[in-house]
Amino acid sequence: MAANGNIEQGLEFTPKFDANGLITAIAQDAETGQILMKAQMNAEALAETIKTGRAVYFSRTRQKLWKKGEQSGHVQKVERILVDCDQDCLILKVRVSAGQCHVGYQSCFYRALKKDSDKHLEFIAEKVYDPKEAYKK
Repeated sequence: MAANGNIEQGLEFTPKFDANGLITAIAQDAETGQILMKAQMNAEALAETIKTGRAVYFSRTRQKLWKKGEQSGHVQKVERILVDCDQDCLILKVRVSAGQCHVGYQSCFYRALKKDSDKHLEFIAEKVYDPKEAYKK
């Protein structure tokens, strides 16, 4: 098998990090299938996630590891990590106990582009918790 064949069809996990040392990670509710959020992981975050079974990401804004739920208490327990064919994107199948978006929604995808519009959004979800309460810790 050629190098790409090993990545695409082999059974060795060789995540492909980008030039910044990051890989895209999508958190999906293991029970409902709802996409909760998209984030980035560096090698350390991915290793910590695999080791602990709890989602750890890399915050590009803060330039440090971000343990999901460390402030809000809304952790993600990882049940399975899916790897795409190029090994440059991951889906984390997670169990959650509370809303996952920092502004109070179950998912970060709480708006949609309005039909027949290229500029306007509409809400498609309701808030499930008060972020002011969750982040005052």
